[in-house]
Amino acid sequence: MKKILLLGSGELGKEFVIAAKRAGQYVVACDRYDDAPAMQVADEREIINMLDGEALDRVVSRHRPDIIVPEIEAIRTERLFDYEQQGIQVVPSAKAVNYTMNRKAIRDLAAKELGLRTARYFYATTYAEFETAANNIGFPCVVKPLMSSSGHGQSVVKSADELSAAFDNAMKGSRGDVKEVIVEEFIHFDSEFTLLTVTQKNGPTLFCPPIGHVQKGGDYRESWQPYTISDAELAKAQEMASKVTAALTGAGIWGVEFFLTKEGEVIFSELSPRPHDTGMVTLGHTTNLSEFELHFRAVMGLPIAGIHLEHAGASAVVLSKEEKYGQLSYNLTEALKEDYTRVRIFGKPEAHVGRRMGVVLCYGDIADGTDALREKAKRLADTIL
Repeated sequence: MKKILLLGSGELGKEFVIAAKRAGQYVVACDRYDDAPAMQVADEREIINMLDGEALDRVVSRHRPDIIVPEIEAIRTERLFDYEQQGIQVVPSAKAVNYTMNRKAIRDLAAKELGLRTARYFYATTYAEFETAANNIGFPCVVKPLMSSSGHGQSVVKSADELSAAFDNAMKGSRGDVKEVIVEEFIHFDSEFTLLTVTQKNGPTLFCPPIGHVQKGGDYRESWQPYTISDAELAKAQEMASKVTAALTGAGIWGVEFFLTKEGEVIFSELSPRPHDTGMVTLGHTTNLSEFELHFRAVMGLPIAGIHLEHAGASAVVLSKEEKYGQLSYNLTEALKEDYTRVRIFGKPEAHVGRRMGVVLCYGDIADGTDALREKAKRLADTIL
């Protein structure tokens, strides 16, 4: 049995803990607030500010974990190098987490070092730099904090009149102590997709069938699998995903996001060194192993015999329509009347307008496609809260 320290205890961490507990492991879940989703299924919990390096050191010293699994961006990531030197496995690696928690590092790695096709971009720490960058890129452009999650602080700027509000939004949406923004070329893409990529300790890099997704304000709203893509486009995406994950090193699952243009150009967008929110669709029996089971096996160095598409599937998030604290009531009746449907409630102790509180998963025959499943999942998700 291994002791796993989970840094961040949201809905993705919760599913990872479930996969670990089913295999007999011991998990300590950490987050900044009590009763976070993953804490509800873990063996122990720690409530700390993970940007406080000394507090993080104390937790690591107290529990002496075999493995540290980061789940969120707001971590004092430079401490992870020290833990690796102490012989603790960091997932996927301290280098990977440090790079990918900051858009500047990962974008420069992808575009400048590896030569991957990305959107043109500039950085800015002041409004004057930001204004110059936006004018160089042109309108519309995309503005994001260098460190954020779940789309916080992101916006599409259509004209110079919107620059001031976008800059303020990006700065307010920044996680941690990094106060810098990235201004990107707006890609006129046909669609977006995620390629879940599994790097192993003792095996080849594996790929899940691509996942289509829709985001709103940079935050995931729905996803579906399989996503229609040509063999050549998929091969290009796999090549890029292999390059960037190999450069970052380590074992685990990665959510690698791409744009696909109408002309068939595949453009690298983002990368997460952990299970991806769009990959929650795999909880709905689309693949033989969910992304969380795949992550767990890769982390532990356990064999993965293969990844197979078993059903077509779609996911749609359950969003809170109100502010509410304490016990929440969920209406599962309408969703559970439907066959080939699953509901996962995350168990967050507070609801805020627009916050993700759960997900509806619908699945069916691969030959029938995903269009009807997507509509079904969205319709049912709207009945839960």
